Amino acid sequence: MKFKLDENLPRELLADLRAAGHDADALSEEGLRGAPDPPIMERVQRERLVLLTMDKGIADVRSYAPTRYAGLILFRPRTSGRQAVLNFVRRHLPALLQADVAGHLLVVSERGIRIK
Repeated sequence: MKFKLDENLPRELLADLRAAGHDADALSEEGLRGAPDPPIMERVQRERLVLLTMDKGIADVRSYAPTRYAGLILFRPRTSGRQAVLNFVRRHLPALLQADVAGHLLVVSERGIRIK
């Protein structure tokens, strides 16, 4: 899979994804830091990238129908500190890398992974 990491997630996750054999880069590497959602979503749709984010706006299925994307993964950790977010994502990453994400929105919380 090819992943795009939103700026609200720790960059260390790029190394984790690459070590697992996936292509991964960050929005911040492409001059999209602080960009509004529409150009970001156009990019991930056009390039067939799985977006990893904590941006709840991406979960608006009326605006961003999951079937139009290679996969959207929304992380909703209970705590927001940088290290806590990194640990949260790393805890769930193995299951996500095994999941069929194409055309789906996956919401990852402390209660588990919901697929929409």
